[in-house]
Amino acid sequence: MKIDQNKCIKCETCIPYCSVGAIIKVDDAVKIDIDECVECNICYHANVCPTSAFIQDPLEDELREFRNTFSDPLKTHKSTNVLGRGTEEMKTNDVTGTFKPGYAGVGIEMGRPNTGTRFYEVEKVARTCAKYDVEFADCNPVTTVMKDKNTGAITEKYLNEKTLSAIIEFTLPLDQLENLLEDLKDVEKEIETVFSIDLISKVVENNKIPARDIVKEKGYEVYPNGKINVGLGKPKYDFKEVN
Repeated sequence: MKIDQNKCIKCETCIPYCSVGAIIKVDDAVKIDIDECVECNICYHANVCPTSAFIQDPLEDELREFRNTFSDPLKTHKSTNVLGRGTEEMKTNDVTGTFKPGYAGVGIEMGRPNTGTRFYEVEKVARTCAKYDVEFADCNPVTTVMKDKNTGAITEKYLNEKTLSAIIEFTLPLDQLENLLEDLKDVEKEIETVFSIDLISKVVENNKIPARDIVKEKGYEVYPNGKINVGLGKPKYDFKEVN
């Protein structure tokens, strides 16, 4: 995103609308700090500029497009063909049998408006998770830019890129969850952004949710049903063929 300085009247109306504080006043001019801009297009879509000074140039640079697809929820990731940041199972109902008994589905949501995240921070958390017997979700944008899923290492050219947010998504055995939660408390001290932990596990006898019990034991605050998605996932089987 750019600002046409010939049209800009320096009213600063747009500054509060930037999700990461990248619109700044410099030398009596309102400009965009390109290194901080995550290409989320919020300033453009807010339509608050009285002179229409924002310029939405085609993103020919791969790294600018990278920022855009992780930051604008209206953009589809070319690597996954999924809108937004996570897999369809995370965004809808799990009808594909992804989350099995004895396992937890984990989503670590990094960044958020007003903070964002650099991918070297995403890598620190991913490497922490990879120490356990995790299986990173294939149809997830973060997984697609890993150069090594065994270690959680991200391809070098993306490490300094800033995005509005990113989700690290994987499954792991429930008996590993307690140790992982301990390590996440430690890595939290090493990063300069925020993250939240999403957990899914099968309900067992007496309507207990094993993952929730483990989280409470480790001192994490639980927010059940904070987000409910009611879209339809893709069935594991084609029932026409089965019948």
